[in-house]
Amino acid sequence: MALRLTRRLLTVQGRRPPAVVRSPGLPRRSSTFTYVPDTAPAQLGTAKRMNLCQALTSAMDISLEKDPTAVVFGEDVAFGGVFRCTVGLKDKYGKDRVFNTPLCEQGIVGFAIGMAMAGATPIAEIQFADYIFPAFDQIVNEAAKYRYRAGNLFDSGGLTIRAPCGAVGHGALYHSQSPEAYFAHTPGLKVVIPRGPFQAKGLLLSCIRDENPCIFFEPKILYRSAVEEVPTGDYTIPLSEAEVVVEGSDATLVGWGTQLHVLRDVVNMAQEKLQVSCELIDLRTILPWDVDLVAKSVTKTGRLLIAHEAPLTGGFAAEIASTIQTECFLNLEAPIQRVCGYDTPFPHILEPFYMPDKWRCFEAVKKLVNY
Repeated sequence: MALRLTRRLLTVQGRRPPAVVRSPGLPRRSSTFTYVPDTAPAQLGTAKRMNLCQALTSAMDISLEKDPTAVVFGEDVAFGGVFRCTVGLKDKYGKDRVFNTPLCEQGIVGFAIGMAMAGATPIAEIQFADYIFPAFDQIVNEAAKYRYRAGNLFDSGGLTIRAPCGAVGHGALYHSQSPEAYFAHTPGLKVVIPRGPFQAKGLLLSCIRDENPCIFFEPKILYRSAVEEVPTGDYTIPLSEAEVVVEGSDATLVGWGTQLHVLRDVVNMAQEKLQVSCELIDLRTILPWDVDLVAKSVTKTGRLLIAHEAPLTGGFAAEIASTIQTECFLNLEAPIQRVCGYDTPFPHILEPFYMPDKWRCFEAVKKLVNY
């Protein structure tokens, strides 16, 4: 927070903020992967080339157009936001529906909860997922519990919270975190993470229209690097339904967000180097997650690997592993493998060594098949 305020103050005063210095010889992106774009179903109509950021803008545009109670707000969103995901929305819908807030995450979410309880459709942006923690009490003790507390007389179900998350190659400890597991422990919330533009638009529209408060984490490294043909019209993708992205027979690989693309490379490596057929599943919704689809896949393959950027201890991979161990115990051919970030603060210079890259995941596949 202090760093953000200092850099913004220097900019306002006309002084150039200090540049971020990177050590020579280290790649800017800590985890390399091959992005394979999704193909939208033809029945969804006309499509346009969009990156993930533009797909999110399109989803919010549709929501603001169709729902007169919808509003978009957060730090700097009126001029497009730091990642430019709300560009043009204030000009189109006016300053009363798309507006800036103070740098106060607790206030942003508290205000959004009040609007949702009054019947509006607030779409609140937290500038970085790392700064969602000042709003933690509002999210887990108010938004998530209000329907239960009021005996279903009142609720904040129209609330959607957007937040950029994950590693970007130079974000260090305050701009790289993946906090989905914190909120997966909270009944009453839905937690969603897309893997690309087509998915992001459909899932965000589903979150905005869902009758429960949703947290929508956006892998920021994909904002510009992920580009697909995205339908320009209105469509939704169901929440709490995982997707088999690649079918296989020897091992099940589960991921979400950016890590899904890392695992797709691992699927290809396992086939080429080991002649091992891996089934790849995108969980998409972290809470409530699709137990049935993952269990069905592991029953078939007998092996499971889960990977995510968040630290190992208490990460959501542990919940998946525990559930599948219970559901599929007699079908397992090897201990479940978790490949995650380490139990340290997210590093800057050492980020390439921290990430659950394709080589670490590939080694875990070898352990599965050689057990």
